Amino acid sequence: MIRLHNVSKTYYPHGRSRGRPASDAGVTALKSVDLHVPKGQIHGVIGLSGAGKSTLIRCVNLLERPTTGSVFVDDQELTSLSGQALNQARHRIGMIFQHFNLLTSRTVFANVALPLELMGMKRGEIRERVLPLLDLVGLADKVSQYPAQLSGGQKQRVAIARALASRPRVLLCDEATSALDPHTTGAILELLRDINHKLGLTILLITHEMEVVKSICHRVSLISEGKLVEEAEVGDFFTAPRTHLGRSFLNDFLELEPPRALIERLEEAPGEHSHPVVRLAFSGDAVSTPLISRLARECGVDVSILQAKVESIQDRTLGLMIAELMGTADETREAIDYLESHDLKVEVLGHVQRDV
Repeated sequence: MIRLHNVSKTYYPHGRSRGRPASDAGVTALKSVDLHVPKGQIHGVIGLSGAGKSTLIRCVNLLERPTTGSVFVDDQELTSLSGQALNQARHRIGMIFQHFNLLTSRTVFANVALPLELMGMKRGEIRERVLPLLDLVGLADKVSQYPAQLSGGQKQRVAIARALASRPRVLLCDEATSALDPHTTGAILELLRDINHKLGLTILLITHEMEVVKSICHRVSLISEGKLVEEAEVGDFFTAPRTHLGRSFLNDFLELEPPRALIERLEEAPGEHSHPVVRLAFSGDAVSTPLISRLARECGVDVSILQAKVESIQDRTLGLMIAELMGTADETREAIDYLESHDLKVEVLGHVQRDV
């Protein structure tokens, strides 16, 4: 449904130009990005501020035209279009923004009706299209109110209804919940999930909030310095991110780090009298299996649990733990092998010296 092939975007000091020579000075926001979002999927793109998230999503509907590469939406190459043909293609792509972008002088009804007016639809047809959308987003009783009379969550619901007015096949969400409180964020995410299910809408969203990814996304891509550095099913990403940045995002979200006093003592390489500190990720049946008590009995190690928690990631349960494995080098190596043989993800954070 959405496909980006080798997309790069460079901002030049004297304007933008597709195919401009690489020798011209400029700031590159995207670097050779390949991304595929299948029909009906909710795909999240997460990254730090300045990583290129907003540029990426604005390249999908060509609000920013890529410097190089191709963009396909619904099997149509948008990067080959311009003028009226591009405007027609954009009708099939809805977009919602962090700050809603509503017209304060228009009522809720008139804000949702605006794209239909621009398309030249008749008044009766517009009414037949807009009222069901306001009912869908839970604002049937706010038809005649103005944005100033609405809460932040209600404004975003208006923006969602407006984005759906042209019956798009794709919905782009640019930090759509960043300006909302946690309770309202949850309600908006539930609405997006409902729209995805009822309308079969393909949704691409960018966010810096792991809670958003956890709540509604099927897959997630991690962007850093303009490059997509990791992509995975959401359950896999939360269980075992492959990159240092992915692990950093996960650790910040889960607030699962060794105590500071222990971090200061960690050494990368094992010493003659040291033992490993490990981060364990349990999923599936391993969450409810008493592996730690079995580990102590079967491998002869003492286990000191420093932190532990259980998270629900959509339809999966994830258990996480930070622990010290205290025993001889052979015993702790056997213990790690034992854990990995039971499908646990084991990350050795470092080693600390034993009291001898």
